[in-house]
Order: sequence, then structure tokens, then C-alpha cells
Amino acid sequence: MVQNRQLSSSLEDYLEAIFNLSKKGKVARSRDIAEILGVARASVTGALKLLNSKDLIDYQPYGYIKLTDKGFQQAQSIVRRHNIIESFFINVLGVDKQIAEQAACKAEHALGPVVISRLLKFTEFSTNYSEKGTDIVADFQKYCRSKGV
Repeated sequence: MVQNRQLSSSLEDYLEAIFNLSKKGKVARSRDIAEILGVARASVTGALKLLNSKDLIDYQPYGYIKLTDKGFQQAQSIVRRHNIIESFFINVLGVDKQIAEQAACKAEHALGPVVISRLLKFTEFSTNYSEKGTDIVADFQKYCRSKGV
């Protein structure tokens, strides 16, 4: 997993937005990024210039924004972290998808590779675990409901 902690969480969000727009088959434009992230277009311009200077995107003012190979790898890593955390929140903790999405967006920037790896392995373990008919995820979710959580 590519980890570049030299990027702020804000810049990681920009890369993730560009990646997700590209994945949907759309071209990335500054106005779309501003809308997705809920920021002013001037903020987007500043961030895009910085990402361009780090060779993570190809950017010309008023043009389309494309990830470089380096930017694609970094964005893919960010999205992977996000998906692992979101999956853990939904499939293990039983958190609502919308809440899990928001929480994963915050946590993806803070958790390091060891924690992400453990979350992934625990999610895999808990969803595939069956010894004597025990479903630890269902048991945990039942426990949470019994405690009003």
C-alpha cells in the first residue's frame, strides 16, 4: 500500500474526489471538485496548484484535471483505506452506511498502515468466521442493541 503522509488530509480529499470522478467516467473539473468537497472554487485552485507541483495531477487553469501515475497510486491508496474502514464500520460494527461513510472519511487520514491492515483482517475474519455456528458479528451487534447503542 502506498503511503504518502506528506499530504494533508485536505489534499488527500482532493485526490480522492478526482479519483472518484474519473472512476465514474467523468472528467474532473474544479467546479465539480468544489461541489463534492463543499469548498470555494478559489480553494480548489490553490489545492490543484499544490497537487500539480507535487506531480500528482496534470492541471492547467480552466482545463480538465487528470491524475498522474503517481497521483493515481496515491489516490488508489486513499480510496482503499477509506473502503476498508467503511466496510469495518458497516459489516462489523453495524453502523448505518451514511454514518460509516462520514466517519471513514475522517478516519482514513488518521489511521496508519498497521491499523488499516488489522481492520481489514478482522473484517475478513469476522465475516468468514463460523465455529459451532457462532457469528461474532451478529452477536456483537445484538449486544450493542441490548445496551442501547
